[in-house]
Amino acid sequence: MSNLKVKTILFSQPEPKVENSPYFELQNKLKVKVDFRPFIHVEGLAAKEIRAQKIDLNNFTAIILTSRNSVDHFFRVAEEMRYKIPEDLKYFCQSEAVAFYLQRYVVYRKRKIYVGQKDFVDMSPLIKKYKDEKFLLPSSDQLNADVPQTLDGLKVNWTQATFYKTVMSDLSDLKDVYYDILAFFSPTGIKSLFKNFPDFKQNDTRIAVFGPSTQKEALECGLRVDIMAPSPGTPSMAGALEKYVNEANKGK
Repeated sequence: MSNLKVKTILFSQPEPKVENSPYFELQNKLKVKVDFRPFIHVEGLAAKEIRAQKIDLNNFTAIILTSRNSVDHFFRVAEEMRYKIPEDLKYFCQSEAVAFYLQRYVVYRKRKIYVGQKDFVDMSPLIKKYKDEKFLLPSSDQLNADVPQTLDGLKVNWTQATFYKTVMSDLSDLKDVYYDILAFFSPTGIKSLFKNFPDFKQNDTRIAVFGPSTQKEALECGLRVDIMAPSPGTPSMAGALEKYVNEANKGK
């Protein structure tokens, strides 16, 4: 652990839209400067790229939505394809948050909407109950392995289609900018760091990571992981950072 004082933190994601974000609270509580910069972003595929995947929206009776991005891009593509969404189309949402977001596009009470608890596998009983539907899964180019495993295990008629992709952002303007802590939330975020700065040297920069797959990518890229979340006692990134900064800045 570097014993240098922490004055600046860069989160490799967009600035939170809510004012009471724990990351803003860190800034006030710890008297550190907090910046946000997405190292990755999502780009939608054009309707013709989706047609090239042999996808005809008319062939499906149910849509599986795993995230807000999948909601946005499903409706964008439907519009681009001039597909009139049938009233009896069923929506299977991975979580309450996704179902809530769906209300931007459909009148909730008039639609058939089924909601899972949190993880993809939690939707199994719902999907099993409607196993004769023809399911479409609009997703990114990086699909979690548990999704096909779950759907294949249920022996349902399902098709995955890539509606959007995760792209590494251009960070060239950060070349000469130094932060005491860089916080990462996905393996792709780490990959983006090295794509933008192949010669990146960690030196005294502290690296914070969220989740085991992000940690694995950081270590494989030769980074030293100083702050890990979730970990015992600090389930959140904000909590882990607060604990670390308090210790690093003690008496300084």
